[in-house]
Amino acid sequence: MERKLNKLDGVSASVDDATETAKVTSPAEYEPRDLVTTVEQTGYGAALPTPAQIGGADPGTPTPARS
Repeated sequence: MERKLNKLDGVSASVDDATETAKVTSPAEYEPRDLVTTVEQTGYGAALPTPAQIGGADPGTPTPARS
């Protein structure tokens, strides 16, 4: 999943296996739902973070989670 996301132009993804989470940053032209779909196509589950999880950060940054 991390490699697939990092192949997208301007996207940076890092996976934390211990917490089964990932941090993904991308240019504004990427729709968060499209990034979630890219993660799901690799066989993992993904969801956008809730406002409580991001503590006021940009809610457009997906946080994929393993299923």
